[in-house]
Amino acid sequence: MKCTVCKGSAVIDLPRHNANFCGEHLLEFCRRQVERAIDEFDMLCETDQVLIAVSGGKDSLALWDVLDHLGYRTHGLYVGLGIGDYSDTSGDFVRRFASQREGALTEVDLLAEHGYDIPAAAAHTRRSPCSACGLSKRHVFDRVALQGGFDALATGHNLDDEAAVLLGNVLRWQIEYLERQRPLLPARNGLPRKVKPLVRLTERETAAYCIVAGIEYQVEECPMAVGNRHLAYKETLNDIEVRSPGSKADFYLSFQRRAVGFFADAGTRGVRRWSSAMVAVPRAPQRSAPSADLSPTPVHQAPRHPR
Repeated sequence: MKCTVCKGSAVIDLPRHNANFCGEHLLEFCRRQVERAIDEFDMLCETDQVLIAVSGGKDSLALWDVLDHLGYRTHGLYVGLGIGDYSDTSGDFVRRFASQREGALTEVDLLAEHGYDIPAAAAHTRRSPCSACGLSKRHVFDRVALQGGFDALATGHNLDDEAAVLLGNVLRWQIEYLERQRPLLPARNGLPRKVKPLVRLTERETAAYCIVAGIEYQVEECPMAVGNRHLAYKETLNDIEVRSPGSKADFYLSFQRRAVGFFADAGTRGVRRWSSAMVAVPRAPQRSAPSADLSPTPVHQAPRHPR
């Protein structure tokens, strides 16, 4: 397998791009994809100081590395969730990454600063662990971003993450969630600007980026994420992607370019706006039935062909 760019030995094949890349050109490809996402959705300015929420996993650490290479002023934020050895190991990966690159890092420990950890929060509130975790992290992210005077908060949500969430929201027609599922959420009502620069990259691509770039990361999945329905959505989308490469990106990016605007007025007004747009679509003229013969016409079905 040869690199599409230099014809050297390739380390990865990307069917959705009909391309293969060597290590050097894989790094270039991933950085270019992030840059395209930032430009297309107007996420960041060159002078922005960006707070990056890092978990110790491949996506957030790859994002930190890419934004550094693109010249942004970055600052990492790690939240200790108190999930046993998993959290301890994740924190070690984050600290090692920051130390090796002399990157600025802020750490917030939920138990030490707020008096609870994720297992306790999930049990006390009777929420799913993922729900309790997401709510807690968002609160900390927003507070640190605002108090630190950062221009934007960046998270490592990749194409697989966002496409899975979109599929779940569409299956249930969660109008209010569909309206907010954007790679850029402007600052509003005391909340910081939030961006997701990895929406053009898959999990496989960010993992390969980390391996080639020499970034060590937490390989284990969170033990409290077992049963999360979005994992099933990811598997479904992966099956579709195998049969039709590029479907995942088309699904998510086409929604952003063509459909998300219909949900701008989340709720009833958004639905009415979409309905009005559908009504405005021209329809084929109806042919009037002949008046001479009103007897029913036999219906003949075309023979079915095997697919």
